[in-house]
Amino acid sequence: MARVRYGARTGAEAAAARAAHSRLPAVWSTGVTALWESDPDAVAAVLPPPLEPTGRPLVRVNISKVDLPGYPLGAGSFAVAAAHDGVEGWYPLVMPMTHERALTGGREVFGEPKKLGEVTVEREGLTVRAALARHGIAFVEVRGAVSGPLPLPEPARRTDFYFKFLPAVDGSGADGSGFDAGPVLVHCVRDERVRGLERITGDVVLRESVYDPVADLPVRELVGITLGERTTDQKGTVVARVDPGELLPYAHQRYDDPHQLLDGPPEGSA
Repeated sequence: MARVRYGARTGAEAAAARAAHSRLPAVWSTGVTALWESDPDAVAAVLPPPLEPTGRPLVRVNISKVDLPGYPLGAGSFAVAAAHDGVEGWYPLVMPMTHERALTGGREVFGEPKKLGEVTVEREGLTVRAALARHGIAFVEVRGAVSGPLPLPEPARRTDFYFKFLPAVDGSGADGSGFDAGPVLVHCVRDERVRGLERITGDVVLRESVYDPVADLPVRELVGITLGERTTDQKGTVVARVDPGELLPYAHQRYDDPHQLLDGPPEGSA
């Protein structure tokens, strides 16, 4: 019988796949990073317990093109500053990716809030434009011009916080928690190296989207925009079990939920 590729892999094949994964070369990306101070109450409102705000209500967006061999990828992240158990880091609210393959590893393994979307990074001369779009709406756009080189930073380590969970098959779960199993908090530690960095003079535009409501985290004070070439590796660790009742009100952050249309408008809207 011919090989049935959906059949079980042999032990040797599984071992070969693991070995190939461990030998992956450094993958470099070119991307725009924007950092700003937002409304402290809005930042605190998006953090599920046990995450807490830091001393500064920062928001960070990264929009990149990743140089995967034969498989170019657009990748984005919109995150707010957060802290857990004495560790400060970032809590991503949405991570648009241009390919399904990029979603599965991060979402199913680490609990990353990845969704299919459009990612744009363009440079023409000194002019730079980067955007994240879904459902036909560029809900984040960074625009500007290169205003000069920046010194290369030393290799750095940062922590991202993710919640790993699965919604219950019947909507409520055996224990009524809404999840099929107890959710966990993941610390994902990334080591980053930079080989090129330039300053961008420009601005950040946040557009209204019912599915990606990042406009609720306005730019109060722009800290800076850069264009850089980076490579990172990462290691995730489950650090805590999470109270399902405290996490459930935030689970809609992960998915495109049609019931979001029933959510009230932002305060102050007409």
